[in-house]
Amino acid sequence: MTVINQSPRTAEFLLSEATGSRSREQITLAATDAALPAGTVLGKVTASGNYAAYDPEAEDGSEAAAGVLYAAAPVSEAPQSAVGIVRDAEVDGEQLSGSDAAAVAALGSLGVIVR
Repeated sequence: MTVINQSPRTAEFLLSEATGSRSREQITLAATDAALPAGTVLGKVTASGNYAAYDPEAEDGSEAAAGVLYAAAPVSEAPQSAVGIVRDAEVDGEQLSGSDAAAVAALGSLGVIVR
């Protein structure tokens, strides 16, 4: 029997969100040398305003969680458009990528509750 491993699907991590698209924001992702799956915790780079994968060791703004990537994003040498969950939502912590206790707390302060 063949086993198929699927990557996280668009918004699979999302348990609930505010009415309409109030939880979502059109964002710009910084260039990335790795594909980012849906559910990646994001930080916001202070200098550019672009979002990047959350990195607690960084010192560029991405060390503070600022949202969750709604759909997968491919490798890109230039900034790219994406959608982020940035407020008023509930997400499944087991399906988030790159999360830690500090990220959970920061997301909570934005109204993104990790269950």
